[in-house]
Amino acid sequence: MSREATASQQALSKVPALTLGFWAIKILATTLGETGGDAVSMSLDLGYLVSTGIFMALFVIAVAGQIRAKQFHPWLYWATIIASTTVGTTLADFADRSLGIGYFGGSTLLACLVAATLVAWHRSLGSIDVGSVHTPKAEAFYWLTIMFSQTLGTALGDWTADSAGLGYTGAALIFAALLLLIVLAYYFTRVSRTALFWLAFVLTRPLGAVIGDYLDKPVAAGGLEFSRFTATGVLLVAIALLIWLLQQRAADRSH
Repeated sequence: MSREATASQQALSKVPALTLGFWAIKILATTLGETGGDAVSMSLDLGYLVSTGIFMALFVIAVAGQIRAKQFHPWLYWATIIASTTVGTTLADFADRSLGIGYFGGSTLLACLVAATLVAWHRSLGSIDVGSVHTPKAEAFYWLTIMFSQTLGTALGDWTADSAGLGYTGAALIFAALLLLIVLAYYFTRVSRTALFWLAFVLTRPLGAVIGDYLDKPVAAGGLEFSRFTATGVLLVAIALLIWLLQQRAADRSH
């Protein structure tokens, strides 16, 4: 085996295979990002800017650990995903509310950032397939795209549930239906698997966001009014159990 192939295999082992378990944990993690982000920014009253600074620091530390790792570590990978989704929650809320650009403005801005990152990634390295993530530069693009996609998903969820007036359950049904269409496209069309992956990755975030809002928002606002800390703790336990039980394997080029 060549040195290049060996290096590729080692790097690919840090990326989990895209199984049903992967998507189940992803949705739980995005829901946790919503409840956890709101718990710090709202329940602890630290505000969006301070909370974003805290979560961004944790995200940068987690990404640095992920890049330095020599092989796939499920706990490290999902800790980084959770860090990205919590910073995505507070960053989107800061952009939408504190900067006053609204949910539509925030969603548009973030969609442009996701697209720009993917274009820059493709032009720089020639591929945006997760199977091509085998250098620190590619991993940096990968995690930057993920962070922007998590932030976009939060803004989309808020826009759909609030501004569009669909409510949390209505918005959840919309995003679940869109994800089902992606699944059908995966099995019955020749649409690019890379495009479908990133579409699914973005859309699981607003699904998690509206589910999280449904759990912790007041009953008068259409939620269940659970404690944000309780909901976050339950979700964290559920994620940990799935990581432990599923024994995720690393992805390879057949993905």
